[in-house]
Amino acid sequence: MKTIKICLNSIEKVKSFVNDITRFDADFDLVSGRYVIDAKSIMGIFSLDLSKPIDLNIHAQEEMDTILTALQPYIVD
Repeated sequence: MKTIKICLNSIEKVKSFVNDITRFDADFDLVSGRYVIDAKSIMGIFSLDLSKPIDLNIHAQEEMDTILTALQPYIVD
């Protein structure tokens, strides 16, 4: 598992993020405070506070480099 910080501060970003990660078979969880939701659920994402960066847990064995490349536009330091 790998954890990265991402920023989804607009509706367009959320839609493109969900489209990007649905291409992968891996499981993705978004963690905001005590809430953990499936990152492939657009309704779940909108239930979070999107005004600040969120932790994304990536549960993948293979293709981690491909996933990180696809998520580059959302990653914050």
